[in-house]
Amino acid sequence: MSKQIQVSGLDAYYGSHKAIEDVSMTIEPRSITAFIGPSGCGKSTFLRTLNRMHEVIPGARVEGKVLLDGEDLYGPTVAPVSVRRMIGMVFQRPNPFPTMSIYENVAAGLKLNGRVAKSQLDGIVEESLKGANLWNEVKDRLNKPGAGLSGGQQQRLCIARAIAVKPQVLLMDEPCSALDPISTLAIEDLMAKLKDEYTIVIVTHNMQQAARVSDRTAFFNLAEQGKPGKVIEMDETSRMFTNPSQKATEDYITGRFG
Repeated sequence: MSKQIQVSGLDAYYGSHKAIEDVSMTIEPRSITAFIGPSGCGKSTFLRTLNRMHEVIPGARVEGKVLLDGEDLYGPTVAPVSVRRMIGMVFQRPNPFPTMSIYENVAAGLKLNGRVAKSQLDGIVEESLKGANLWNEVKDRLNKPGAGLSGGQQQRLCIARAIAVKPQVLLMDEPCSALDPISTLAIEDLMAKLKDEYTIVIVTHNMQQAARVSDRTAFFNLAEQGKPGKVIEMDETSRMFTNPSQKATEDYITGRFG
């Protein structure tokens, strides 16, 4: 079951440099939330704070609260690995494990967690590939290398790998930026289906994509170069793209800057 994320007063640092400042927002379950804004304003950094991947970087740290259905993900007793199991991640470039087959790629997280009997793996791999709209294209070559698929297929394979461990939230960091228009459309169609089961958060530089796929949009921006990024405005996507409340949002969406 997908879950609500509540963020309050969040700051993220790289060493002494504050990358984002005082971010507060609610991300609704079973919806798609898009983060937009110019490069370097902290969108991807903020995305990585939601599943504690930010702190993997040496010297990086977070202050503030991230609650998943009321549970503080940065609480002293919470293990980062368990957070990443609940909140999956799909990266900008497809990253299937190059030495693994299609089947092994999907099963990798399950084996790592040691949570599934081998007898159950076949069913979960099939279910995950169907969930990623990939099963019919690969069912006859599951033992072939995952890296041998096309770019769009590889990205759907990575989505299948992410959903195989049954997360509650899916984070997607520019998942279509390396793909052609047809593959992009396939991923967008897939997102629309997946939001029935998952809370989805996507970073995108493609304004049309944000308008097409998301229910709510948050606009990040910098006050000036070298200052931390902030959320300038967050609203229903339809309203943000037709009647934003901030001039900076309108300027960015209409291409006057960024």
